[in-house]
Amino acid sequence: MKNFDYYNPTHIVFGQDRLSELDKLIPANAKVMVLFGSGSVKRYGTLDKVISQLGERDVVEFGGIEPNPQFDTLMKAVEIVKAQQVDFLLAVGGGSVMDGTKFVAIAALVDSNHSDLLLHGFGPVPVDSAIPLGCVATLPATGSEMNSGAVISYKNQKYPFMSPLNFPKFSILDPDLTLTLPKEQIANGVADAFVHVFEQYVTYPVDAKIQDRFSEGVLQTLIEDGPVTFNDNDNMAARKNFIWSATSALNGIIGVGVPQDWTAHMIGHELTATFDIAHGRTLAIILPSLMRERKTQKRAKLLQFAERVWNISEGTDDQKIDNAIDKTEAFFNSLEIVTKLSHYGVDEAGIDTVIEKMEKMKLTHLSETGDLTLNIVRKILIAAL
Repeated sequence: MKNFDYYNPTHIVFGQDRLSELDKLIPANAKVMVLFGSGSVKRYGTLDKVISQLGERDVVEFGGIEPNPQFDTLMKAVEIVKAQQVDFLLAVGGGSVMDGTKFVAIAALVDSNHSDLLLHGFGPVPVDSAIPLGCVATLPATGSEMNSGAVISYKNQKYPFMSPLNFPKFSILDPDLTLTLPKEQIANGVADAFVHVFEQYVTYPVDAKIQDRFSEGVLQTLIEDGPVTFNDNDNMAARKNFIWSATSALNGIIGVGVPQDWTAHMIGHELTATFDIAHGRTLAIILPSLMRERKTQKRAKLLQFAERVWNISEGTDDQKIDNAIDKTEAFFNSLEIVTKLSHYGVDEAGIDTVIEKMEKMKLTHLSETGDLTLNIVRKILIAAL
């Protein structure tokens, strides 16, 4: 196992009827901006419930954050925060709203060159202050409610945005607030969480037993309870386990001390930016082809994945690995996710565009070992057609 530091200060408030505790979590004299998305939190009454829990605090609303939060939209929020001297941000929504709020938290305390904040990749943004923020999570998927990362869209590209200052002070995970989600969003959330775990787990062995077994437990829970949540809106026990799985997938605990491979995410981001395919679906499309292409490099961990996650015990090692890949793709298909790019209107010309954009973003040496070139990305995308 590699050396690591682990830090996660986010206070998680989990369970039914926990929104009523919001008043205790925000300073009484705070001026609060509530940020949200396209309006579903308004339509279903969630926003009204949140506002009512803020009591006598001065509240500013900012809606319209896109499913892939756009820099220009977020800069409008930044200007309001500055003009009205907002001193606490509250994200109400899914990962995109939480990601966008993290950007606003830092950008509002920066005077100029805000787009430069997006140019630091997976390294921390070089700032020393941010407005504190909290989250009311309504869509389990990204884990943004318990980490310090975000992804921001700017000029038709997606940029990672990281800072330890962006850990939410708290996040409320109340499963009742997810009951209005369309089945498609549940499916996308399951796929997103699954691939988050996979890309920290299926690399190469470093004898990190705790991280491996945590990862295997989260994957098995998603396999068990993801489809139940997708098919049965009334099964609260499954929903709770799905929600906590999505948070646990990217709160840092399974990724410490182990190599990580975010190839599926890097390709998926470009597919989303170019073709507007939902993020979780791009991951489900890419992962099976990626696994088949990288069977040699990931052999030991793919075998472990087959035996421990899918409980495959029969056949040769190669047969076990192939079976596990097929089962994974079938799992995504069971959530009504089509895992072929052609279904979404992508052809070889579209693949050329994705490759060009990845080269522009310098995403030319991916994987846990840096040996996955754009020629290999092309092979993976062609196989996914």
